[in-house]
Amino acid sequence: MTASIAAQSRRRMVARAELAGSAVCFGLMAILARKLTLPGMGFTAGHLAVLRFVVGALVSLAAFGLIPGLYRPTNYRLLVTRGLSGGAVVVLYFYALAHIPAGEAGILYNVFPVIAVVISLALFKERPTIHLWLAILAASLGVVLVLSQGHLGLGLGRGELAALAAAVFAATSANAIRAARHTENAATIFFFFCMAGLPVVLPFALSPWPDRLGAWGLAVLMSLLAFGGQMLMSEAYGTLAVSEAAVWLQLLPIVQYLLAVPLLGEQATGAGLAGVLITVAGVAYGTVLGHRQRT
Repeated sequence: MTASIAAQSRRRMVARAELAGSAVCFGLMAILARKLTLPGMGFTAGHLAVLRFVVGALVSLAAFGLIPGLYRPTNYRLLVTRGLSGGAVVVLYFYALAHIPAGEAGILYNVFPVIAVVISLALFKERPTIHLWLAILAASLGVVLVLSQGHLGLGLGRGELAALAAAVFAATSANAIRAARHTENAATIFFFFCMAGLPVVLPFALSPWPDRLGAWGLAVLMSLLAFGGQMLMSEAYGTLAVSEAAVWLQLLPIVQYLLAVPLLGEQATGAGLAGVLITVAGVAYGTVLGHRQRT
């Protein structure tokens, strides 16, 4: 029994590290997406969404060829549902990044872990501890503090609305991944994410594509970072409940906010940095005290 508890504890620590790595990958992906949709680069949100799915599908097919038995779908209905909702997330989020600063887009989009927890209460009958609720609240307040900076200029324009819509679909996807991980591996889930999501985003990529080689290199790198972030997140959902994952996913807008300062020239303030510290403290609190003790 003690060995089993120790092994489970190790798996949880690995899953938390996977979510932290996922936040870094998605943060860098968002920075590159924002840069690629700036005037002069030539990419639109639809272009980037299509490229992300195509590159992800090709990498997945290569992995399936190298690792026999890696592709083993079981619940096709759930896999396709996850792919369709994920396609909506990608195109809406890239659209938001094309119209508002990366820091603001990331913070608005990242209300999805809280929405996902509410959905998980009905779907999985998960019962987060009071410590976990406090951790989610503290981390969310830290994100709001970052958002309160004047330079973010929160409003209700089309970019902001797109980010919030992406958050709703992302919450649905998070619960679909959690449900699928009972029968599917992360690689199979990601492949269906790409194949089912591609038809959703194709109509948004009909404008002329850019021809600059350097921009294409950055776009492929962005797609590979998205692949890494998605795989790490799917692996983590095989171990952590939606509610605990929600605490760690609050790191995503913080990472994105911090990376946007040196890479995009967006400004940081004292209030923003205080929000970063509060969010990290909330994540640490939820990690230490948030899970239920097992007898």
